[in-house]
Amino acid sequence: MKLCAIGLRGIPNVMGGIESHCQAIYPRLVKKGVDITVIARSPYVEKNAYEYEGIKIIPIYATKSKLFETFLHTFIAIIYARLFVKANVIHLHAVGPAIFTPFARLLGMKVIVTHHGADYNRAKWSKFAKAVLKFGETMAVKYANRVIVVGKSLTKELKVANPRYSNKIEFIPNGASLGSLETATENVLEKMDLGIQAGNYILSVSRLVPEKGVHDLISAFNKVEQLSKLVIVGDADHEDDYSSNLVKQASANIIFAGRRSGAELASLFKYCRLFVLPSYHEGLPIVALEAMSIHAPVLLSDIAPNIDVGLPEINYFRCGDTEDLYLKLFNTNINFSSYSDELVGEYNWDDISLSTLELLNKEVLK
Repeated sequence: MKLCAIGLRGIPNVMGGIESHCQAIYPRLVKKGVDITVIARSPYVEKNAYEYEGIKIIPIYATKSKLFETFLHTFIAIIYARLFVKANVIHLHAVGPAIFTPFARLLGMKVIVTHHGADYNRAKWSKFAKAVLKFGETMAVKYANRVIVVGKSLTKELKVANPRYSNKIEFIPNGASLGSLETATENVLEKMDLGIQAGNYILSVSRLVPEKGVHDLISAFNKVEQLSKLVIVGDADHEDDYSSNLVKQASANIIFAGRRSGAELASLFKYCRLFVLPSYHEGLPIVALEAMSIHAPVLLSDIAPNIDVGLPEINYFRCGDTEDLYLKLFNTNINFSSYSDELVGEYNWDDISLSTLELLNKEVLK
């Protein structure tokens, strides 16, 4: 099987949930004998082609534009996959790239689409852009050989809305792969020089875009004189007024830590007083799963994809309600513990990879 992955910015260590998903799953598929090429977007990866854990990564030109980047790159990448990679399977990620599902099928390739979330609900998009993304979802459902959906609720919604195609829509979740607890130490925390100590900070990890709700978290955090700190890990896809205005709110108690990974991110999770994900939109939140896997207490907005994680009701607050968020942030009587072997076991990348491989083999071996 020769598979070409399109729709992600690139791997390894490129910011984003789709990128984290691909970085976790593709090395496991390579070990099972799948020949994988990732066609990456040039602004986010090395200049020349390279390999990562057996995966070939080929950078193709992409304009770094919020409006045109995904669509232009996907179109070029599909042509490249057919002419030069000679792939027999295209793996498209997200509903934007899925617009080109019929095009890839016409070129003679089988297409698997992974639906990472209802991107047409993102606040940053205009009505026209939302309609285009919704059309991409329709193209995936109608023309892909299989559609993988990472969220339980969204899977059910798609099956109900598309009964004719429901047999090719399958739920396969995201997972968590932060590494062992041994990589997380207070020494690592101190070396980051963020002015924080174990147990005295609230943590959030996300891109600095409106649908992640970081503005709500800052608003709730600022409601009282602080004895703790707020650490925000992440960056913006494309710097704009929203991300600039967020960063301007940095203070002695509100710390923008930029991108962190590996032992640094593990340590931030392990020693936080509380991990908060105040998002308005998710597929299935990998950062929340990672926080849970390393035993961090978590508080999530009550959107359906977050509820799909399966935590007790106390671990959720009303999305967009800064008063409810504030009351939970500073209520010392609430135990936000989230770890359980059963929950973390459900989101195991090894099992998820095997499910994906089984699905791929069903299509290729037909």
